[in-house]
Amino acid sequence: MKFLENLVENLEPKFEKGGKLEKWFPVFDAFATFLYVPSHTTHNGVHVRDAVDLKRTMNTVVQALIPCLLFGIWNTGYQHYRVSGEDALHAATFLDMILFGAIRVLPLVIVSYVAGLATEFAFCIVKKHTINEGFLVTGMLIPLCLPIDVPLWMVAVATVFSVVFAKEVFGGTGMNILNPALTVRAFLFFAYPTWMSGDKVWISEIPATADATAGVTQLGKWASTIDVKADVSKVNEIMESTFSTLDLFLGIIPGSVGETSVLVILIGAGLLLHTGIGSWKIMLSGLIGGLSMSAIFNVAGANPFMSVSPIDQVFAGGFMFGLVFMSTDPVSASQTEVGKIIYGFFIGIFAIMIRVFNPAYPEGIMLSILFMNVMAPLIDHYVIASNINQRLGRAKIHASH
Repeated sequence: MKFLENLVENLEPKFEKGGKLEKWFPVFDAFATFLYVPSHTTHNGVHVRDAVDLKRTMNTVVQALIPCLLFGIWNTGYQHYRVSGEDALHAATFLDMILFGAIRVLPLVIVSYVAGLATEFAFCIVKKHTINEGFLVTGMLIPLCLPIDVPLWMVAVATVFSVVFAKEVFGGTGMNILNPALTVRAFLFFAYPTWMSGDKVWISEIPATADATAGVTQLGKWASTIDVKADVSKVNEIMESTFSTLDLFLGIIPGSVGETSVLVILIGAGLLLHTGIGSWKIMLSGLIGGLSMSAIFNVAGANPFMSVSPIDQVFAGGFMFGLVFMSTDPVSASQTEVGKIIYGFFIGIFAIMIRVFNPAYPEGIMLSILFMNVMAPLIDHYVIASNINQRLGRAKIHASH
């Protein structure tokens, strides 16, 4: 790799101030610092020396998402052949499923990165500052939280919208209030709802001969019981057709590209926790919040959806994916240690609450995280204020003695 290092060093003067390509320095700097640790240091304030910079941190998160991507590629192929019939499923090999899934999933990844990075490059060139690293993760999260057949132009439009209005208008990476990847999903859901919900968007190329319910997700089946709750036999029929807890854990079910398998999500979570990048407080408190809300609904039991077991509730949909990879976003999440517990707990509560109370939109983790993103600064404010008041109280007691 010495050749590559020499190439970067030889090209650098052309992009520095006074060079022929000075205008394009942000683009060169982005690729150079992606390959090698940057040599420049801070010019003011405390300079903390660490072997891991922000790019390395973001690379670690991307690595944690790779299992979800690979499983999503395979599951896309598997679900296609599953709804095509028993003969097609038995005839399809593992390689057939991988190839089919790769042809559908990789374009989503490419469009996400191209649209997002092009927008960030444009802003950095115009504003003459270096390119930040945040989109390394966002570009991977976007395709993983979308249905497989969403049109590529919609992904591009939503990604550009998110970079501009969820990041750049607030000052860029590190200043955004909302999670950019979830902003993409929210934009698509409200702008193009027919491509983000229903029974057919989760599986690519469903044949006309397929069962009408072949592409229905677990949450879709649970939500449909609310409309027929007066018909006990119909409710029982729907509940019997739902996927088992093991199916939900393994993820061999219809759903967004990378959100279905709890198993591979936990592998990614393990890497984030091992490296100290992901907050275990947010993950654990969010899980407790989701289980608690589900248990409360079990007691209420006003409709069949409320009677679903807490384990199945947190395994279904994008709950675990959002909790591990999106709620722990260090920029939009709560910053204080106590605040992280409060923040995560309410994400879990609101996710299940929205899911159960809104049969038109049975998945609630997206809105839950976005809502708590907005609430995070307020949570931190009161946590810090409480800490200050406690210290002042102790100081007064000490002074009185």
